[in-house]
Amino acid sequence: MGHHRLPLLVFAVLTVANLTAVATDHRLGVLLSKPLLIPALAAYLTLAAAAHGRRPDRLVLAALVLSTGGDIALLVDGTAAFLVGMALFLGAHLCYITAFTRHGAARRLLRPPLVAIPLGYAVATTAALAWMWPGLTDTGLALPVAGYAVALATMATTAAAHGPRVALGGGLFLLSGLIIATGVADVGQLPGHGVWVMATYCLGQALIVTGWAARLTPAGSPAPR
Repeated sequence: MGHHRLPLLVFAVLTVANLTAVATDHRLGVLLSKPLLIPALAAYLTLAAAAHGRRPDRLVLAALVLSTGGDIALLVDGTAAFLVGMALFLGAHLCYITAFTRHGAARRLLRPPLVAIPLGYAVATTAALAWMWPGLTDTGLALPVAGYAVALATMATTAAAHGPRVALGGGLFLLSGLIIATGVADVGQLPGHGVWVMATYCLGQALIVTGWAARLTPAGSPAPR
């Protein structure tokens, strides 16, 4: 194993620890593991870029930093903390969208079969919001959640232009957000709700980061199309 892959091992261990803590409602385990998950991926991206003689994409790193802030905010109970966490994750999605777009997402999404992806995500997200809308309205969070869902779906759409791994990661990140929303709206919650949220989130972020790193080329070489 290359030294730049060691943070992935750390991330895997932290993910297992976090999912176990969530499943067993072990508060201390969640508090200790969750804030360290995404920094491990940031360390991997930094080392992977260095191995290719490159610097990590600053926008992707910013997305990971903001995601870490969101994770920490969501450790606190209450609506105010939830909104802060949502705002931080919104910033993360905007960073991802900008990074993916700068690397040709808009152009690729105009070609078949990728041209169908924006419509598919738009229909799926709209349908999910319509189903949850009464419950979201009751909490007073319908509009913030809807705005966040649009950004999340846009991130997943632009991720789809950068290979299967990044595409799947974006889709899982979107799914994680929608599962959270079912909890906010108090509709259709899956057994083990929190485990599903964190499992899809962790895998989604890991696939985005490792997929992005896999597209790195040595300094001086053309970027993959």
